[in-house]
Amino acid sequence: MTMLRAITLALLLTALVEPPAAKAGLLRPLLDLMRPNLERRLSQACVSQLAGDDPALGKLLEQPCRQVASPTSRCLIEETDHSGRGLGVLTEMLAGRFGDDSEVVVKRCIARQLGLPAGSLQDLPLRELIRRYAARSRT
Repeated sequence: MTMLRAITLALLLTALVEPPAAKAGLLRPLLDLMRPNLERRLSQACVSQLAGDDPALGKLLEQPCRQVASPTSRCLIEETDHSGRGLGVLTEMLAGRFGDDSEVVVKRCIARQLGLPAGSLQDLPLRELIRRYAARSRT
């Protein structure tokens, strides 16, 4: 068993036996360890979505996408921690899926970046929210 898997397992088991109020913040060290990978994935997704099949454009977008990925990954980690959904998000990440907990965190992060209260976007469908956010960002 790798060291990271052992730490992950220990933190997950601890989170399961702790009372719910103690879960928020408990997984933050593990989330912080995952941040460089999250940043890299966000940057790659940014380049891929914006450049499409144009390698020259992709090369030009690498640096701006890295610059956007850094604060975005910080926001996602912080909102995962603040929402108390760290265990759910980690479980979804380990399973390689985007689920309800991840969706809540993304919506909280978008709200934060727009200067809105944390839960104000929870009732909007995520696809519509992303479409609106992307349109607003272009102006």
